[in-house]
Amino acid sequence: MPTSSASDASAEVATKPAAAGGGVQSLERAFDLLERMADAGGEVGLSELSASSGLPLPTIHRLMRTLVVCGYVRQQTNRRYALGPRLIRLGESASRLLGTWARPYLARLVEETGETANMALLDGDEIVYVAQVPSRHSMRMFTEVGRRVLPHSTGVGKALLAHVPADEVRALLSRTGMPAATDKTITTPDGFLSALEEVRRTGYAVDDNEQEIGVRCLAVSVPNSPTAAAISISGPAGRVTETATERIVPVLQQVAAELSEALANSGPAA
Repeated sequence: MPTSSASDASAEVATKPAAAGGGVQSLERAFDLLERMADAGGEVGLSELSASSGLPLPTIHRLMRTLVVCGYVRQQTNRRYALGPRLIRLGESASRLLGTWARPYLARLVEETGETANMALLDGDEIVYVAQVPSRHSMRMFTEVGRRVLPHSTGVGKALLAHVPADEVRALLSRTGMPAATDKTITTPDGFLSALEEVRRTGYAVDDNEQEIGVRCLAVSVPNSPTAAAISISGPAGRVTETATERIVPVLQQVAAELSEALANSGPAA
């Protein structure tokens, strides 16, 4: 049997007018609150949600009670609210689907650059590869989908952290450490922050033999992705040269922009 709080919210869904575009206002509000909680670090108080959303406290309280009942939010002992464990399963499934949606765009990268194309996400303090389309060359780079690496030695890691505040980057590096994968790996926070500044200046990131000797990677972030994502190409350093970089980077940036637009337009049909 549903609890009274769930029944109350169900009644609200039934009686509230439809939101713009034909959606259900209570559902839109509930998802908006979840996103605001994520933006705030995963734990907030009701007054903070009211201030940021503009919704009255009674409305927020009803919505949060329902989310608690469903397991998507939990109430802490300090009476603040935190994102709940049931969201993990949804997030993991969505991450896998994100890689599936990206595959046609990665295939186009392979077609136009001739090199292996990858998609990676920032998951906590680590980079996780969620999709790959291999090059047709006999000598090519393989990164196993699902593989996790530290961000400081990868092009995708640099692309994903380039616009994160410096103090947050330093905190991440202090948690993970900066072990050297090769003698080219950046192993100091100052050196890594300088590399991120270069990413911001040029619009793309480079892993130049830093994760694996003989391998060069070029990466860009996917603008406005629902979760921090980057795409890259990787190949032998003898093929991914400075001259090749001038040709490949515009393709990477164009494909990232098109993937971003496709993700933004994956909502309800008109």
